[in-house]
Amino acid sequence: MLNLNFKWPIKGKVVKNFSQSANKGIDIAGKLGQAVTAAEAGKVVYSGQGLLGYGNLLIIKHNDMYLSAYANNSKLLVAEGHSVKKAQIIALVGQVGSNHASLHFEIRKNGIPVNPLNLLPGK
Repeated sequence: MLNLNFKWPIKGKVVKNFSQSANKGIDIAGKLGQAVTAAEAGKVVYSGQGLLGYGNLLIIKHNDMYLSAYANNSKLLVAEGHSVKKAQIIALVGQVGSNHASLHFEIRKNGIPVNPLNLLPGK
């Protein structure tokens, strides 16, 4: 099995923590247009705006168990079907409403949201 070693998709402060009921990932403060990088290598399985509340969304499948999601981007730089390398720039940070610019980041294991902070290296 691929040994996953997730990295932070952007440098920034966690402004909203994971909650199984309310926030299925973490929100990381960033600057508008800041580069978002792939937390781990994988294949883009979704790139678009079809999911309400996620804005421009990218989903990367890392293996049979894990995928990561990057939401609220101002611009998507990779398309469905593309293979991405770890740390490759995949999107640009956007902002939701008049709030601050931030990235919504999720990691799912077997389709179930898990707290990304448990899988990301300490700061």
